Order: sequence, then structure tokens, then C-alpha cells
Amino acid sequence: MTLPVIVLLALIAVKFAASTWLDVLNMRCVRAHSGEGPAPFRKFTDLAAYKKAVAYTIDKTKFSIVEDACMAVFLAVVLALWILPSMFDFGMDVFGVSIWGQALTLIFMAIVLSLPEMPFELYSQFVIEQEYGFNKSTFGLWISDKIKGAIIGIILGAPILALILWFSQELPNTWWIWGFVAVALFQVLMIIVYPRLILPIFNKVQDLPEGELKTKLIELADKGGFKASAIQVIDGSRRSSHSNAFFTGFGRFRRIMLYDTLIEQLSPAEIEAVLAHEIGHYKKGHILKMMAMSFAMTFLTFAIMGWLSKSEWFYLGFGFCEASGFGPVLLMYSMFSGLFTFWLTPLLNAFSRKNEYEADRFAASLCGSGEPLCAALEKLHKENLGNLTPHPLYSAFHYSHPTLVERVAAISGALKRN
Repeated sequence: MTLPVIVLLALIAVKFAASTWLDVLNMRCVRAHSGEGPAPFRKFTDLAAYKKAVAYTIDKTKFSIVEDACMAVFLAVVLALWILPSMFDFGMDVFGVSIWGQALTLIFMAIVLSLPEMPFELYSQFVIEQEYGFNKSTFGLWISDKIKGAIIGIILGAPILALILWFSQELPNTWWIWGFVAVALFQVLMIIVYPRLILPIFNKVQDLPEGELKTKLIELADKGGFKASAIQVIDGSRRSSHSNAFFTGFGRFRRIMLYDTLIEQLSPAEIEAVLAHEIGHYKKGHILKMMAMSFAMTFLTFAIMGWLSKSEWFYLGFGFCEASGFGPVLLMYSMFSGLFTFWLTPLLNAFSRKNEYEADRFAASLCGSGEPLCAALEKLHKENLGNLTPHPLYSAFHYSHPTLVERVAAISGALKRN
């Protein structure tokens, strides 16, 4: 067994141990507060609903530990037995050594290596989510979504992979820079294309019907200096009773997207507050900041892959032929980079939380009060069986948004100062 393999096996074990420790900490914290919820929130959730949220959190966490353990074993076996080089060579034999053959090999491996995750997805969707009343999907719809996703992945992924592979062959010293440019442009294109062409493949998307709600939302958007080409409703209830709202696109392609479950669960004033929060992300420049961060991380990714593609130890250490080119680098990076990025999540989440606080303050200011937003957050938290008492360390690693307790306290504090 080579040194690089031993190092990655150790990192798999360390990450699993850390993740499990965080899960256990969180379950202990939740159980310690299981008797009764935090005093300020007892007005919107009764004891039965609170205990149901506690049970949901514990069941999900236990399942997460089992899933993480199985996937850690899977990664370790794939790594230790040099299964990846064998699969890569097999794919090259089947699809050929041309650029398109290499691209199809990588896609084939991505599909095959994702199969062990499917039983866990099925159990989560059709057992846990079903038990707590969230799942609205069917097995046929789930399979259909998987097939559609795979086809779209091949149609979109093969050309971009082939282009990067071409760069790596024709521009051996600077390919990673051009690869970054290609992926960055692709990401921008997808922001425009996704809501118009891809989302409707999976969901029914309709314009919000004319009426009081649409009028109020348009007036609010105008007041906030946010111009959108459309306000649309997504039939999220077809798959789940969880709810969401977001906007997507740039300029004249910008759209406000609301889940039908959100419209059902909230009052018009509360929906306005949720929209005001999303407008806050736009007005505060959070979208551009997140894109800049994404581009920076993508650039760093390609810089690392560029370095690895010229490192003899990498190919020898993981059992690949050095003449295999860029393919093994992308394969290994996509499978094992999470062992390193896991430790950066608290920093990324801290940045995201800062943005959420700013968007909350903007929403309270735009609506003239923070009460509708607090009411909306409380309702959504209750409907989604959110965890009111996560352990702070677990929250730092797993929550990109502040907890409900933190958000409501921050909004109330801002109102008092004003």
C-alpha cells in the first residue's frame, strides 16, 4: 500500500470520527432540551409539535451516522483495492482513448460510483421523510428524476469535460487556467438557463396568478429597487411539503421563484417578508460576493489539479498510468476533496450567516417591521420540524443559516436599536 493511499485512508477515518462526534454532540444537546422548547418560542409551537421536531432531528442524525459509516467504508475499499484505476482502464477500453472517450469514461464512473448512495436516498425519502409527513413523491417519480438527471448530466457534462480534456492535451502548461475560464462561464450560463430550460423538466413552473398577493409582491420589489421579469410558482408539493423561495438569473432574466408550499403555509404579509429577505441578498451584493467566492474556489481547484497532473507521485501513488492524463486527477479530486473542504465549512458558513443577518435587517427595514419576517421564520421552522436547540459546534459545521433563536434575537435587537 502506497503512502498517498495510507494518508487518504487516515483522512477518511479522521473525518468520519469528527463528523460522528459532532452528530453525537448534537443529539445530546437536543435530548437535553427535549422536555420543553426555548421559552420565547412556546407561543408558536405546542409540546407535541416540539417533541415531533426533536424525534425528527434524532432520527435523521442516527441515519446520517450509519450513512457516513457506510460511505467511509466504501471510499476506503475503493481506495485500498485500487478499484478506481481498474474502472478507469475498463472505461477507456470500452469508450476509447479519444477526448470524447475519456469524457464518457469519467461520466460512466461518476454514475457507477454514485449507485451505493441510492439506497440511503431511498430510505431517507420513503421511510424517514414519509414517517414525518414530508414525502409526497412516488417511487416512479424518484426513478424518473434520477434518469432525467443522468441524461442532463451527460448532455451538459460530456462537452465541458471534453473541452477541458482538450485543453489539457493541447495546452499542457496552462490548461488549468483555460479550464477554469470554461467552467466559470458555464456556471454563469447555467444561472440563466436552469430556471428557463432545466427546472421545468422536473417541476411544473407557472406565473403567479393575478391577484392581491402578486400586486403586493410587485410593489414590494419596486420599493426595494428589484426588477424581476416574472414571479413564478414551483410545484414543490409534488415531491415534498418542505418550502422555499429564491430568485435566479441576471438583468432581464431575473425571476422570483416561490414554492407552492410556501404560499400555502404563510400569510401574504409573511410572504412579502420572505421576498424582502431575498431582495436583501441582491441589494447587499451577496449574490456577487458568493459568485466571486465560488470563482475563487474553482480557480484554486483547477490550480491544485494542474499541480497534481504534473506530479509523478500522484499517478504512481494511486495506481494510475501517468499517460492517463487529466482524467484520474479530476476523478480523485471529485471523490476525495471533501476530506479537506470539510474543515473549511465553519468559515464558509460564518460568511453565509453574516449575509443572512444582513438580509434579515434589510427585510425588516423594507417591510417597516421585523414581525412579519419573525412570524414567517417561526412558521417555516414549525412546518419543517426544524431543530430549535442545535449544539453550537454542530451548527458551525452544518448550518449555513443562523438558528431560529439567533435570527429572531438579531431582528428583535435591531428593531430595539432603531
